[in-house]
Amino acid sequence: MTIERFIPALSWLKTYNRGQFSQDATAAFIVTMLLIPQSLAYAMLAGVPPEVGLYSSILPLVLYAFFGTSTSLSVGPVAVASLMTATSLAVITEQGTASYLTGAITLALLSGTMLVIMGVMKLGMVTNLLSHSVISGFISASGIIIALSQLKHILGIQAHGDNVVTQLLSMLENIGQFKPMTFVIGVSVIAFLLLARRHAKRFLIILKVPEASAASLAKTAPILGVLSSLAVVYLYDLPSHGVAITGHIPAGLPTLMFTLPSLDLIKELALPALMISIIGYVESISVGKTLGAKRREKVKPNQELIGLGAANIASGVSGGFPVTGGFSRSVVNFDAGAVTQLASIMTALGIMIASLLLTPMLYFLPKATLAATIIVAVTTLIDFSILKKTWLFSRSDFYAVLATIVITLLLGVEVGVASGVVLSIALHLYRTSKPHVAEVGLIKGSEHFRNVKRYEVETSPQLLCLRPDESLFFANATFLEDHIIDTISQRKDINHVVIQCSAVNEIDFSALEMLEALNLQLKSLNIKLSLSEVKGPVMDHLECSGFLQHLNGKVYLSQFQAFKDITQSSAS
Repeated sequence: MTIERFIPALSWLKTYNRGQFSQDATAAFIVTMLLIPQSLAYAMLAGVPPEVGLYSSILPLVLYAFFGTSTSLSVGPVAVASLMTATSLAVITEQGTASYLTGAITLALLSGTMLVIMGVMKLGMVTNLLSHSVISGFISASGIIIALSQLKHILGIQAHGDNVVTQLLSMLENIGQFKPMTFVIGVSVIAFLLLARRHAKRFLIILKVPEASAASLAKTAPILGVLSSLAVVYLYDLPSHGVAITGHIPAGLPTLMFTLPSLDLIKELALPALMISIIGYVESISVGKTLGAKRREKVKPNQELIGLGAANIASGVSGGFPVTGGFSRSVVNFDAGAVTQLASIMTALGIMIASLLLTPMLYFLPKATLAATIIVAVTTLIDFSILKKTWLFSRSDFYAVLATIVITLLLGVEVGVASGVVLSIALHLYRTSKPHVAEVGLIKGSEHFRNVKRYEVETSPQLLCLRPDESLFFANATFLEDHIIDTISQRKDINHVVIQCSAVNEIDFSALEMLEALNLQLKSLNIKLSLSEVKGPVMDHLECSGFLQHLNGKVYLSQFQAFKDITQSSAS
């Protein structure tokens, strides 16, 4: 129990050296170049003023650097959380109003508080309740909704909607507002970013840039798209031709304040904040673990909850909206050579300088450029190969993923994420409620027992040996009971049932009641019930409950011992 456990940054600060500083500074410069356009773009996606995106990329980076456990994770605004912010607030207020910004700040504060509480309560295992395939489906569907939501800025029209149907209908209704010059700018930036993604690294290598540096620099192409489109709009006075621009972005740093939101607002935003917290945490911990594995670093789930919670609280206090660890940004940070979270602190300093000095230069930045940046960024989120993979591997997973995608596309991200959580839990309960129960027999010449349907084994007509491959609890207890009763009703010679408990790690009270009822029912039929290979913790619970005192069979150390004892008794 040391302070380093609660502030992980203290452990790497002790041994920090000049070489690490050089690596972190290089990574910070590259990430800053990527984060400036991303912050502005995701602010537009979330429906808040552009400067709020910059505010959300300063203090959250610093707080996560102190409390997070990943050396490479870069925290800030991300696509899915920004979309969920906009969707959550759209039903209670209008964009551009003071109440809308207050709602965004409240979402960040609520999300941060929830994450910290979950971390203190050690609920990092919450990710285990969410099916990876279902979450992949939700993120892919969200990517499509995000891309469609930005298409209006590419076309230069007004449109609205929080799902695919309402978005398309709204765009069709307003297609008459189409502005060719805006379209040209948006499509040009999209084409440039896609070409840069494919060829920029190769081009930089040709220019004698080291391969490792070229890979990182190639991912800062959005800043070139911003600068070039900004110059074109300014030089040719394109706002007079209908090209929408960001306009005045106040220079300066965020004002730190904490205003307790009203109880009514908390009630309205509590559930959306919880959903944003869960999805943000799942996305962040996935990135953190992936990058950590490459350096053999351990990312601690419970501490990550606290780190992300602190980052979101910091975002709310500094006038920002919900943040989490971003995939593309973190990969750039990792590839650029960041070795500690000091890179994130230096990135925050870079964003501070941009907020103070560069915002006046962004006056003529076209919204179509920011939309193009978002569209290209979210293409990496869309991955429908999960449908093919789950179809081939698990049909139940396939139907769950397909349902999540369809629900999200048709009903929006709020319903989509809720359905994803429900489907993940339902999928788990479905699988565990009907566990694989194998009838086992002895492999000749050994003491090993295997499934009678897969191996040539020795069995006895008087003995039924079953191995449930799952812990026994309320959801599957009746299934096992019914399976045993059905089997003995079909095979009249059975006078002994042995449940091999090698895969049973836990028995809850409902399962205990089932075993007691099963024991009585079999006893009335002159059939003995025995257990074998019961694990220590399970045995302790059975002994405390008094069940073993009424068991009409025995508890055997091994299945072989049970088989040998019962078959010899039957033979005699």
